[in-house]
Amino acid sequence: MSRVVSKGELQRDLGPWAAASIVVGTVIGTGIFLVPSTMIQRVGSVPLVFAVWIVGGTLSLAGALSYAELAAALPEAGGEYVYLREAYGPLWGFLYAWTQMWVAKSGSIAALATGFFLYFADFFPALDRPIYRLPLPIGPHGGPLEIRYAQLAAIALILGLGWLNYFGVKFGGEVQTAVTVLKVLLIALIIAFGLTAGHSGVSASTLVTHGTLTSFVAALVAALWAYDGWNNAGMVGSEVRAPQRNLPLALIGGTLGVALLYLLANAAYFWVLTPSQVAASPRVAADMMSRILGPWGGHAVSVAAIISTFAALNGSILSGARVPYAAARDGYFFRGLGTVNPRHHTPASAILVLSLWSSLLILSGKYDDLFNLVIFASWILYAMTAAAVLVLRRKKPQLDRPYLTLGYPAVPVLFILGAAILLLFTLFDRPREALIGLGIMAAGLPFYRYWSRESN
Repeated sequence: MSRVVSKGELQRDLGPWAAASIVVGTVIGTGIFLVPSTMIQRVGSVPLVFAVWIVGGTLSLAGALSYAELAAALPEAGGEYVYLREAYGPLWGFLYAWTQMWVAKSGSIAALATGFFLYFADFFPALDRPIYRLPLPIGPHGGPLEIRYAQLAAIALILGLGWLNYFGVKFGGEVQTAVTVLKVLLIALIIAFGLTAGHSGVSASTLVTHGTLTSFVAALVAALWAYDGWNNAGMVGSEVRAPQRNLPLALIGGTLGVALLYLLANAAYFWVLTPSQVAASPRVAADMMSRILGPWGGHAVSVAAIISTFAALNGSILSGARVPYAAARDGYFFRGLGTVNPRHHTPASAILVLSLWSSLLILSGKYDDLFNLVIFASWILYAMTAAAVLVLRRKKPQLDRPYLTLGYPAVPVLFILGAAILLLFTLFDRPREALIGLGIMAAGLPFYRYWSRESN
């Protein structure tokens, strides 16, 4: 197999805090501020909302525990691309890189940027104003395509962060660490204000609707969107110092920390607001703080959400560009994406192309449309990656494994079963988005055939 030769190599410039910040900073985006409303609408009671968060956190932790073994054993650029390639062969690694590039990572970046300006519009309402309406059925839900000022601003933000990460992983990692620490502090302050405020006096068991298994799984989809990103540290495996130690710590510790913050934040929301008020609120954190501190409290939450999303976007671009880069280095993607900038030691071309494509996706639909497509496409390959722990134990027993999955084999199997239930539900509940995701994945097969012939 041929290998693209670059003038430079990636360097191990990310320490343990930067690796952990990629996990925490990428996971905590807009979900903590937006999805509790969707969840209470679906399941109808506060205990069930917490059950959804716990189940989602448990599934994510099972995934992190499984991925930690793979990351420590195979600390290379690309994360799941490498794990799938080693377990199932180059086709599955390629399909992961293809899906990440065109759907999963790029769609997540687009969705985060869209969510960013949901809160930015709190200060500049004109951002939500349409500039142009294209009278063709290519917009959300088959309607006309509207272009708004917020979409253009979101595109500018994505391109700006791509430019920032062009100048070195160390610089990008330092920005990620600083912004992640700031946003965790701000979220902790919001939680503290909520938990020390006067109780609303409404029973925590008050029902909004009658929950069912279907509604529980629907709420779980929203929760898993909020948890999405715990796997990102593995994508920069070739740039983390002492990866055998730092990658498992980042994956497991970061996921546990996020789950704790989510539970505490929801406890604060439901301490101050009634279930009906949360269900009616598209910006539950802002409404909670407005009730406690007045209008400026809501504005403070908007600032926290903006900072939170900035960190999530930066972490997504930083980590996501390493996936097509890794595939291109192996000869299974566009050759130009496998080069490293000789001065800054970054996959500059991959960063540029990922940022441009994500910017185009900004125009494709609303926040909820994007994250449903991202969740379905991502979780097919998340499940296969967790299964790779089982496959590689048999296929490559001699592989050095500095970390072994806690609870093996039950933990990877639990994750795989949870992913299967989620995928089946999403296929029936949102077939359009699911089928688009599958179609984009299948569209890569002719390219794989071509590149595999070139590589042999």
